Parts: sequence; C-alpha cells; structure tokens
Amino acid sequence: MNTKRSSSIKSHDNNQGSTVLLFGEVLADIFPDRTVLGGAPFNVARHLKAFRQNPILITSLGMDPLRDEVLHVMSRYEMDIMGVQLDDSHPTGKVQVSIEHDGHRFEILPQQAYDYIKVGEVHKAIHSVNPELIYFGTLAQRHEISRQALDSLLLSTEAAKFLDINLRTPWYDKKIILKSLQYANIVKLNDDELAILAEMFELPGSNADDQVKNLINQFNLEQAVITCGAAGAWQINRDGSKFESSVKSIVTNLVDTVGAGDGFASIFILGSLMQWPLSKTLERAIVFAGAICEIRGAIPEHPDFYDQFTREWDL
Repeated sequence: MNTKRSSSIKSHDNNQGSTVLLFGEVLADIFPDRTVLGGAPFNVARHLKAFRQNPILITSLGMDPLRDEVLHVMSRYEMDIMGVQLDDSHPTGKVQVSIEHDGHRFEILPQQAYDYIKVGEVHKAIHSVNPELIYFGTLAQRHEISRQALDSLLLSTEAAKFLDINLRTPWYDKKIILKSLQYANIVKLNDDELAILAEMFELPGSNADDQVKNLINQFNLEQAVITCGAAGAWQINRDGSKFESSVKSIVTNLVDTVGAGDGFASIFILGSLMQWPLSKTLERAIVFAGAICEIRGAIPEHPDFYDQFTREWDL
C-alpha cells in the first residue's frame, strides 16, 4: 500500500507561529539522585514553544505523581495540553538509569502510558487544529495501540511529516522503520543510524552520500538530514543536491549530550517553518545542539537560556 503523500512545509506569518503536532513519548530519566523529564517529542515541543511556535504534544500520562510533574512543567512553559491523554492502567513513561564503572546504563521500561495513546483522542486533536507539520519517531510505535493511533494521525492530514528515527534498542524492527519511512517526507538520522538502515534495506553505494540518495529514492523522501555529532550535519534533497554546513559543533564546557539530537531537530524544524536558507538552518541547528551539550539534561531549567538565540535570530 502506498501511504506517501507529497507534502512540503508552507511559509507562515512569523508573528503568529506555526502549529506542529508531535506524537509520542514523554518520559523521565530516573537517576539514583534525581529525575529528569525528557522524551524526544517532549523536548522538541519545549524548544519550539520557546521559539514562539505552537507545538501540540500528543501523548499519554499515567495517573501518578510523575504525571503531575509533567503537567506542571508544561503549564510553567505555557505548552498546550490538549493532546495529553490520561491512562489509569499504565504509568507515566520512565527510563531507569544505572551508574556503572564505564558510564550510565539506560533501561527503557515497557508497558508505559505512551504505549497506549488512543485513536479517538488523537482525532479530536487533529480536527481542532490545522498543523503545518507532524513530528514522530519510532519508540512510541513499539506497541500496537499507539502504532494504530499514529497511523490514523498520519493518514488524516496533508501536513508535512518529519520522521526523527531515534532508534532505541531493542524497541524497533524493520517493519516499524519501513512503514515510518513510507509515511515520511523528511527524515532525520545520525550517522550510526544511517549505517543500520543501509544494512537493513541493502542500500547500494560505497559511501554515505550514495546510501542517502538511495534511501530517498527508495522511499520517495523529499529530504534527509544526517547529524554527525561534533562533525556537524549535512542534507540531501530529492533532486540529489547536497548541503553541508561549514560550522562544526563547538562545545566549550561539555556537561552531557542528552537531548542534543532533539535540540538539532527542533531548530531544523524551526528553520523550515521560518523559510530560512538551508545553510543557515543547518548552522543554527548545530550551534543550538552544542549549547544543549553545555547544560545538564535535554531541557534548560531557566527560560532565559533561549534569549541569546531569539535575539541573534531576530525572532
């Protein structure tokens, strides 16, 4: 079945902001000494809100104290909660973090509330807004319930669809990735994930450029953007044209890399919505991701973190 719809991100009134629907997980990293909220859709939504867009997060939370914390944070940042569902049978998402001699070990727990996002509630959200873009990943598709809700969402709108691959072992398989790519117009992945997809789909080519071009052709993508950590990022469009930022990630005081990819994705989306030149979008996304690496966790504690960027970018 061909699920692809050709869609592009439309320009908008910069003073009004754009509506972006983000589907998937809100979860908390449970460290021995603290709890840190996260999840890629939540992180991207927070950044977009800080940059005066209108993100609507479609997720599900348990009836527990962590739910109250998530809703408190969303209220504090004036994030729309119309897409947040409540589940009295499953807990709010958690990742158990253990400190070991060689670093941290992350265990993404199963049977969490975001695995049970309901189709009916998703339809209410999509029918009340006119999104310019849908953001989704792979983790929230690990259970059939949320997977069906996402399918329904993606089929119900002509909005551009941004796939942030975000592979998390063991919570993905070829079927999930295949269907996600069939829906997507834009895909973001890192160089390690590109290697996984190249092997999984037997992408021909002796180098990364050729593999990405074949990925685009095989799944009729409009564009693919590849992040390379400190080495920066690059993009290839459907016509084969390649754009590579001359800016590399410069991190003066590395704290951790948690959420750096989500920071990059948020600014890449922002640049697309604002119709920035692609070279500027890549440069700003790289710089912002580097700034995220200089704070603890994926989300800054103080809103003034964003001030320097809104000034420099004239937002």
